[in-house]
Amino acid sequence: MSIKKLYRTKVEETFPEKIKIVLGDREMEYHKAQSLRYGENPHQPAAYYAPNEGKLTVGAMKILKTGKGGLSQTNIEDMNNACNIVRYFDDAACAIMKHVNPSGVAAARKGDTLKAVFKRAWESDPVAAFGCVAGFNKPVDVETATEIMNNYCEAVVAPGFAPETMPIFEQKKDIRIIQIDNIYASSRFVGEDPSPLVISTMTDGSFVLSTPMLTRMRSVDDFRWVTERKGTEKEARDLLFSWYVNLNVRSNGVVLTDDRQTLGVGTGQQDRVIAVRQALQKAEERGHKERLKDAVLASDGFFPFRDSIDALARHGIRACCQPGGSIKDDEVIAACNEHGIAMAFTDERCFRHF
Repeated sequence: MSIKKLYRTKVEETFPEKIKIVLGDREMEYHKAQSLRYGENPHQPAAYYAPNEGKLTVGAMKILKTGKGGLSQTNIEDMNNACNIVRYFDDAACAIMKHVNPSGVAAARKGDTLKAVFKRAWESDPVAAFGCVAGFNKPVDVETATEIMNNYCEAVVAPGFAPETMPIFEQKKDIRIIQIDNIYASSRFVGEDPSPLVISTMTDGSFVLSTPMLTRMRSVDDFRWVTERKGTEKEARDLLFSWYVNLNVRSNGVVLTDDRQTLGVGTGQQDRVIAVRQALQKAEERGHKERLKDAVLASDGFFPFRDSIDALARHGIRACCQPGGSIKDDEVIAACNEHGIAMAFTDERCFRHF
């Protein structure tokens, strides 16, 4: 069988129909929600399991249109991370996901339609968006569905779809349409119920058990400004937007934003200055160079040296946020003051190593 055909062919799996997990004195039961097209790659059998109880999101998905071969593990992971991002916004929001990272995210400004939000998310990085999963926090209407079909998406996930959208989606056989409810049911902020727990499995079957990543950043008032210049109201709002997106970016991660739209996402880098340069380079190559003077950048970890600040200054960035906690915080703050850049500490790190 050709590799091209493998991508669209379901791999048979023989995993059990039920699974039980015992955590202390608590026993949790899971059922096989569906066999998957394949796991991370076409030669890996996979199945998806959901809890038998609780307010489920991805675990109770409704597949309105399956596409050829059904869902893969990567499709589900992209859907999940899309929901993890858009659930931080009350206004309409869209996350365009590729390889479990956002290529573009946008939230509504005053007067924006859902279609406009999707277009801004797509236009953040239209090259990376090709073949994406698009996630929404509002039901998809006809205008948005029509715009989606003008592009190439593998799947669309949302809390609902207008009935008139389904004939539009039927025009492409491979696109998958999934409804996911309860996206606001899971905890988001520190102090809320830290469940469900996160299980990271190692090669030998051992695993790490941890609580989920919850943020203390509920509003712009939670920023701690540490530079001579404090951020403007717009800068603070965009920094909070960037921080919420960064919660679901693979570390080392940085998010560059202007006007509730990502301009560049640096992700999965071994050093932070390369992540910063990656985000800036993406923004310039995707046509956002003129917007950099109004943009801000959020970093999921502290800046260990001033090199990242100097890079921001060369591109005209005027505000940034980071956790703080480096032994060189004073040097980094001094660099910001030298360049007139406002910087806030979040006093928390949001590394994601998925």
